[in-house]
Amino acid sequence: MARYLVTGGAGFIGSNLTAALARQGDHVVVVDDLSTGHWSNLDALDRGSVEPVTADIRDAEAMAKAMRGVEVVFHHAALGSVPLSIEEPVRADSVNVGGTVQVLEAARHAGVRRVIFAASSAAYGDEPSLPKSESSPIAPLSPYAVSKLAAERYCAVFSALYGLETLCFRYFNIFGPHQRPDGAYAAAIPRFLWAALTGELITIYGDGLTTRDFCFVDNVVAANLLAASTEKALRGDIVNIATGTSVTLNEVVEAIATHLGKGTPVRHEPARTGDVRHSSANIEKAKELLGYVPQCDLRQGLPRTAEFLRALSRQRESA
Repeated sequence: MARYLVTGGAGFIGSNLTAALARQGDHVVVVDDLSTGHWSNLDALDRGSVEPVTADIRDAEAMAKAMRGVEVVFHHAALGSVPLSIEEPVRADSVNVGGTVQVLEAARHAGVRRVIFAASSAAYGDEPSLPKSESSPIAPLSPYAVSKLAAERYCAVFSALYGLETLCFRYFNIFGPHQRPDGAYAAAIPRFLWAALTGELITIYGDGLTTRDFCFVDNVVAANLLAASTEKALRGDIVNIATGTSVTLNEVVEAIATHLGKGTPVRHEPARTGDVRHSSANIEKAKELLGYVPQCDLRQGLPRTAEFLRALSRQRESA
């Protein structure tokens, strides 16, 4: 039985990854400060396989304790919102940069073999060439993007200086179960689906022609499992994780309407500062390095995401 650590493991991506690790019989230490995560996301799991730790990744003592006996760290804890980072840049830097350095340092001293870091496609910004490959120019537009980019650099430095294996996944617009739909910083797909399910107007910032490479969370989980198991040495490698296919926000709304079998009224608000206009991924490096092939596209992922949101709505109504 392997022993893994997932930071942010009570959150959206982290809880899905924790579930996959637990299902394959591994022991998972989950560190989360519960600022956006929920232990309820792990309720369906065998608690004999999952060790929940409520802590801040910037807490050196807590991280040192959580790292004991861990083979691989999946670092997903972050302040994960572009708009929030614009409002609170110091906090974004503290959590995303300082927190990552603390995770790397604790991993180094604990003898961890490998750290897999949740980076972001936001690093590419609005640099016009598409699709984005790992060698594309970087042009971050927000404190969030800058903080993720800085954390990538720290991963590479820790590999070069200390021999700690690291891999940075630049995620492109992940969606799926356990992603919360409400709040000022909710992501597009859960926010759109929630509005459609509750009979509200879908709000699109801009004209709806903004493009994104929406990637269902199961693809991300698969990529992380591949990264943990590969025998290749990883030295700060940067890898795109996406589907390789982009759609407009208007097309997402159309897909939701088709799935639900009903009209989905839309209102448009001004585009938000820091939002990237077009995003499209080249995923060849992920295929070559890890054997990654996305198995679930937007239309396959929407029903499972809607099912989670319906269940969440029922829970709130009965509360």
